[in-house]
Amino acid sequence: MVEPLAGILGVLAVEKAQILLPYVLAFAAGAMLYVVFENLMPEASSHGNSKLSTWFCMIGFCVMMSLDFGLN
Repeated sequence: MVEPLAGILGVLAVEKAQILLPYVLAFAAGAMLYVVFENLMPEASSHGNSKLSTWFCMIGFCVMMSLDFGLN
């Protein structure tokens, strides 16, 4: 009984916050990228490949964004 009620409340909340939803999702995506890079970059730099790992992170981000815009 709790799940259908929570689902209905979720739908109503999304309908009310529909204008803010893209900004909130963009913030969440940025936070996830920050956490991933915060953990990956020191690990990659510890083996002496700091410039190479930084370049490939930037290239990977550019490829991800190109695919995001290209496939929409």
